[in-house]
Amino acid sequence: MKMILVILGTVSLVLGVAGIFVPLLPTTPFLLLSAAAYFKGSVRLYNRLLNQKYLGQYIRNFRENRAIPLRAKIYAVALLLGTIGYCIIFLSLPVYVRVILGIIAAGVTWHILSFKTLRR
Repeated sequence: MKMILVILGTVSLVLGVAGIFVPLLPTTPFLLLSAAAYFKGSVRLYNRLLNQKYLGQYIRNFRENRAIPLRAKIYAVALLLGTIGYCIIFLSLPVYVRVILGIIAAGVTWHILSFKTLRR
């Protein structure tokens, strides 16, 4: 069972890191899932993840404060709106696909902005 949790944590970590660069792939839930899986499967990997320079701080901030740093919010929303905006404007997509993309962009933007902003 521990090996399955370590594998799940690693896959989740890869998806979380990919979510930093892919707008519709959520980063925070995957990183939190990785932390939970590593906590149950390997304390060494859990501690390593939490002590990692960038991801560890991100996980701790979210777990302790339920907040996202302003810089991360700006980056996430800008990348999301830029990517989806490009698809809506420049790709020849059917109107209903453009509407769906617009609704997704609005929903994800609202979700990101609904969390408290972490001020340092």
